[in-house]
Amino acid sequence: MNQRLRIHQTIAILLLIVALASCKKSFLERPPISSITDANFYKTDDQVMAATSLLYNKVWFSYNDKASFSLGDIRGGTVFYPWGGDFRAHVLFTATGDNGHISAAWNAFFTVVAQANLFLYNIERYGGEAVSPQVKKAAIAEARYMRALAYRYLVMNWGAVPIIENNFEKLYDTTITRNTIPSIWRFLTREMKMAAADLPETTTQEGRLTKWSAEGMLARFYLTRAGVEGSGGSRNQQFLDSAKYYAERVITLSGRQLLPNYADLFKYPYDNNRESLFELQWVFTGGTGTYGLGNSVIDQISPNTDMALNGWGGGYSATYWLLSQYDGFTKMSEDSMKGRTLDQRLKATFLLPGSSYPEIIAKATGTGYVHPFASSDGQNPASIKKYMVGASNLVGLSAQQNYPQNTYMQRLAEMYLIYAEAVIGNSGSTTDAQAIAHFNAVHTRAGLPPYEVDGLGARGPLTLDEVYSERFKEFAVEGMAWYDIISLQYWNPTRAYQLINDQDRGLFLVRPNVMPNPSEWTIVKTSWFTERKAVVGSGNFYLPIPNTELNQAPNLQKPPVDYP
Repeated sequence: MNQRLRIHQTIAILLLIVALASCKKSFLERPPISSITDANFYKTDDQVMAATSLLYNKVWFSYNDKASFSLGDIRGGTVFYPWGGDFRAHVLFTATGDNGHISAAWNAFFTVVAQANLFLYNIERYGGEAVSPQVKKAAIAEARYMRALAYRYLVMNWGAVPIIENNFEKLYDTTITRNTIPSIWRFLTREMKMAAADLPETTTQEGRLTKWSAEGMLARFYLTRAGVEGSGGSRNQQFLDSAKYYAERVITLSGRQLLPNYADLFKYPYDNNRESLFELQWVFTGGTGTYGLGNSVIDQISPNTDMALNGWGGGYSATYWLLSQYDGFTKMSEDSMKGRTLDQRLKATFLLPGSSYPEIIAKATGTGYVHPFASSDGQNPASIKKYMVGASNLVGLSAQQNYPQNTYMQRLAEMYLIYAEAVIGNSGSTTDAQAIAHFNAVHTRAGLPPYEVDGLGARGPLTLDEVYSERFKEFAVEGMAWYDIISLQYWNPTRAYQLINDQDRGLFLVRPNVMPNPSEWTIVKTSWFTERKAVVGSGNFYLPIPNTELNQAPNLQKPPVDYP
């Protein structure tokens, strides 16, 4: 088998695809064990590795398709959608249990849990003597990693949810109850620590998880858990120290490195580059019956057919609030700002009129793409560029809702910012030299001058607000902002609610001073669009459990209990 993780090339995987398609129901239902395993399936190393391969893409498909950005970015305030429907409900925090994205995400995460559980069940019962101990140990660790990550999304989006380690034991169990948030975090941290202990430091197949993937997630988990188990408006210092510890280990020991140019993170082909810690491994197969192995979100967010095969995402845009976070834009009035930024992340993430992308070929001209200025009734959104590599670059390599580009789930850049935030901890700011250096590794990579805490023109101690702003810009359209705000909400809910309520989430016009390659832009709020703010509090912060699930298991509405 090629060192690339080519899960579409084995008959075993096709058997799993058929099985998986048949079990995309309620998490309460029993996985169809008889349809995917027999006495021969787990008898070799290749078969065991094939069995875990779908944990890298197919099971995450319904999350990646729309829920990844509708939850992670639209709810987080880095992206907005101006019109009605399920997307607009996330802009305004009015989503109900009938929202399609909520159901898709819930089902996707519990599908990951169910398939990880199924693998762990099967490997112990069917694993043959020819399976090497190293492969078996690593495969079990992969399943634990995926299950823990799925529960991280579940607990952060819905709060208390039921922990299920064996789906067969829950067959037809309508008395299932939710578990408390702290006990869920204890469970998923234990799972990830076991994964870190058993995953290899290096991998023989590109794209597979490593020890550093798990330790990177532990850094993320402990930073969040510090808020979960904090008290009196302060975070748990032990867990802040753990977040710092794991972040530094990954930075110094993993061999991972930041790419010198931020934009290269999203130029084709970028898959499994040296900055990546974990990506969903999408593949274009071109065959029938393989829907769900390729990346469909590209069509969902692409603004036009120069960027991708379909242009369904023209309504999505950076928020006015996010654009105000980029250095170089000066507030002109309450309704406008003007300027330019040295921050290379803006051009790599969003399309401003006049910006040029020579690596993307425009169909009309056959030359490098220049984003047009098309003002319409006081609106011209900053459409999504990130993950768009150009339709011309994908001829023969993609089809509608079937793209080969991977989805980042964690990059090394996050480790630098986790370290800085963990050092700030409960102090609000820091002058710690290592924390400043790690922050600057990300900050200067974006083309910005170093953040200096003393000397002429210094900005003073590095604050928590600066780290948050850096994260919002670094990871925009990577499904991260919402989870950063949830992490804040765990220990400072008032601050988290205010952050969302202060965000401007309305239409605006971006006007270049010249075309193409403008030297500055004027950004003006659209006067007739008055629905600009969300109103968020404890009553509508978390997602509602899908109504279909509550109908099947009404005990999900009962108070949660600690998980053993």
